[in-house]
Amino acid sequence: MEQPLSGRDLARSALAAARAKAQARGAEPGVRKRAKATDFTQNPRRRRWSGSGADPRDPQPLGRLVSRLSAERGWGARLADGQVFGQWARLVGEEVAEHAQPVSLKDGELTVQTSSTAWATQLRLLQGQLLTKIADAVGHGVVKRMRIHGPTAPSWRKGARHIPGRGPRDTYG
Repeated sequence: MEQPLSGRDLARSALAAARAKAQARGAEPGVRKRAKATDFTQNPRRRRWSGSGADPRDPQPLGRLVSRLSAERGWGARLADGQVFGQWARLVGEEVAEHAQPVSLKDGELTVQTSSTAWATQLRLLQGQLLTKIADAVGHGVVKRMRIHGPTAPSWRKGARHIPGRGPRDTYG
C-alpha cells in the first residue's frame, strides 16, 4: 500500500507540473513575460476596483446626490417652491413672518394671508422689497408677484342651501 503524500511532496509535484506546462508552452520556467498595456484594460462594466481617480461609485456628499436626482427627475421648480414655505421667516424677517404666512404658490404668484388689515397694507407697500429678497435667496422667477390678503370676515352661511339676503340682520325690526 502506498503512503499518502505529505504537504512538502504535494508542493514539489505541483511545482514540477507547472514547470512542465511552462516548457510545453515554450516559456522559460520562473520568468514572467512582460505584460502589454492592452492586457490591463478591461471592460469598464466588469472592472471591480475604483482606482485613484474619481469614479461614480465613490461616496458622494448627500447634497450633490439630491441635487443631481432632482435635476434628473425635473423636481427643481417644486423644490424652489418648497424653499419659499420652508424658509419664510428667514426670507421676510421674523417680525413679518409673525403676522403673515404664505398660503399658496401657483404660476409664480405667492398668496400671503396676514393677521390684520394693517399688516396687509404694510406688506403691499413692502411688496417690491420682499420680492427682491425672495428672488435673491430662492432664485429669480420662482415668485413673480404677490397677492396679499387680510383676515377673512366670518361667514354667516350655514348648511348646504343658501338664500341670498342681508344675513342675520334681515329678521330684525
